[in-house]
Amino acid sequence: MTTPLDKVDKTTHDEMCCTFAALILYDEGLEISSEKINKVITSSGNKVDAYWPGLFARALQGKNVGELLLGGGGAAGGSTGGAAKTEAPKADAKKDDKKEPAKKETKKVEEKPADDDVDMGGGLGLFDDF
Repeated sequence: MTTPLDKVDKTTHDEMCCTFAALILYDEGLEISSEKINKVITSSGNKVDAYWPGLFARALQGKNVGELLLGGGGAAGGSTGGAAKTEAPKADAKKDDKKEPAKKETKKVEEKPADDDVDMGGGLGLFDDF
């Protein structure tokens, strides 16, 4: 971000403060909670609207922030990497002598083409300079 934090609009300021606070907590190995996010923000001399810390804390609850930073946090629209396979239960060999072997069923997974025009909800202001 090339623009100083005190020169951006209020929404971007609040989002960035919460983002930086959450990253500091993660880096220190601390729990990311709304109280701790708010404490880091106020300790830095900043102030955000009351709903922001709770919003960020809930969004990160149960998430591996390290994987999110590496880009492994998205689960929307992902491919399974191939068709899902299910196998029929194996029958006793003596009973199978006169019957046809059970057929394996496959379920075809339809992949959607990538859409470069997806609205990412503002990207929390992280991509404003690109």
